[in-house]
Amino acid sequence: MTTAGEAGWHVSRYNLHAPMPDGRYVAVANIFKGNCALYTPIELYLLSVLEELDENHPVIERFAKRGVICNFDERAALETMARAACGASHGIGLTICPTMGCNFDCPYCFEDHGRGKMSAEVQDDIVALATRMLDTSHLNDLQVNWFGGEPLLAPDVIESLSQRLMALVEEREGTYSAGIITNGYLLDQSMVDLLERCKVKSCQITMDGLEATHNTTRVLAGGGPTFDRIVGNLRCCKIPFNVSIRHNVHEKNRDEMEPLKEFINQLAEESGNKLKYYPAPVSGSEVADARGKQVNLLCASDESDVSVAQESQRFRAGRGHYCGAHSLWSIGIDDAGNLQKCWESVDKPAQSFGTAHDWDPAEPLTTAANVDNLTSWLNTAGALDDQECLECVWLPTCVGGCPYKRLYDERKCIAFKDNPESYVLALAARIGEE
Repeated sequence: MTTAGEAGWHVSRYNLHAPMPDGRYVAVANIFKGNCALYTPIELYLLSVLEELDENHPVIERFAKRGVICNFDERAALETMARAACGASHGIGLTICPTMGCNFDCPYCFEDHGRGKMSAEVQDDIVALATRMLDTSHLNDLQVNWFGGEPLLAPDVIESLSQRLMALVEEREGTYSAGIITNGYLLDQSMVDLLERCKVKSCQITMDGLEATHNTTRVLAGGGPTFDRIVGNLRCCKIPFNVSIRHNVHEKNRDEMEPLKEFINQLAEESGNKLKYYPAPVSGSEVADARGKQVNLLCASDESDVSVAQESQRFRAGRGHYCGAHSLWSIGIDDAGNLQKCWESVDKPAQSFGTAHDWDPAEPLTTAANVDNLTSWLNTAGALDDQECLECVWLPTCVGGCPYKRLYDERKCIAFKDNPESYVLALAARIGEE
C-alpha cells in the first residue's frame, strides 16, 4: 500500500480552526483555497492521520477539493503568484484626481489638500498615457476611479476626460467603466446626470454616524455641518448607479453602526436608490497629526466584530498581491500629472515614479523619473523579503499587508491575527446564509 504521505499529500499550512458553539462540529477555513466547511470528529481524526492513510482513501478527494490538504508547496505557489501579479491584469486601472482640493476638513484624512484643478495639458497627457497602456498591454478594457481631493469640485474635467477615454476604448471595442469616491456634498441631480453620462457605475460616500456624530468629523473646510446636505442629495436625487455608504468607525461612533445601517436602509427604501451600508475602521495619519487634529480619538487598530465582519465578507482564494499598487497596469494620477502607485500617495509628489507625459509602460524603468519609486512598490508583492510573513498562516489573505504601510510606516498585520476563531466562526455563519 502506498500511503497518502508517500504520495505527496500533507495537511495545508493555511488551515484555521474554530469549534462550533453547539459542540458537534469544528469549522475549518482554508485561507489558500478560500473554503470554509464544518467537520465531524471522525473527519478531523482522518485529517490528523492523513499521511498514514491509503493514497486511495475516499476522504482524500474531498479534503483536497476543500484545500485542507494538498500535494504541492503552497508557499512557493504564493511566491509565484506574487511575481505574476505584477505584470498580469484583466484591464487598465486609472485612479484620476481632477483636483487635490477639498471642501471638507476631516480629522483622519491622510491627504494634505491644495493646488487647483487639472489643466487641459495634463488631460492630454492622460489620454496619451492610456493609449500607451492599452497598446502595450494588448488589453481593451479600462476602469477609471475618480478620486481627490473632492473630484466633484472639477466636474468639467471629469466630463471632458471621460468622453475622450470612453472614445478611446470604443475604438478598440473594449469595455469602459468608472467609479467615484466623493463626500456627497455636491452630488445634486445635475451632478448625478453628469456622472451617468460618464458611465459611472459605482459611488462611495462616507458618513460617520447619525447627524450629530457625523457633523463632528465630516465638516466643511472652515467649519459647518454636512449631514443634511448629503442625506438630502441621497433622498431627492434619482441615482442610477450603486452607492456604497462607508461608515468610518472610530471610538466615538462605534455604537451607531446598527442605527446608521437602519437609517441607510430606510433612506434606500424611501428614495428608491441603491444604497448599501458598510463599516470600515479608521486610524490616524501623519498629515492629520501635523495639522493638530485629534486623531488620537480614532481607532489605531480594531479587533472587534467590525474588522471580523468586514474581512469575512472579503473571503476568497489566496492571491498574489494585496492591491492594485502591485500591478504595473494600475496607476494613480494627481492633478499635475504625477504618477503614483497608491491612493494614499496621490498628494505626495515626492513618492511619484514619473509623469503621465513621459512614462511608457513599454519601457517602464527607463522612462520612470524615479525608478525606485516604482520598483519598491512592485517588490513588496508577496512579502518575499519578510520571514515572519512567510511563516504566517494568514499570508494567502494579507500577502504581507498594505504596501504603503510597509514602505513608509510599518507592516500592519490583520487586527485579529492572534484570535482567528472569531473570523472562522463568521465564515461558518455565512455557510448557512449561502
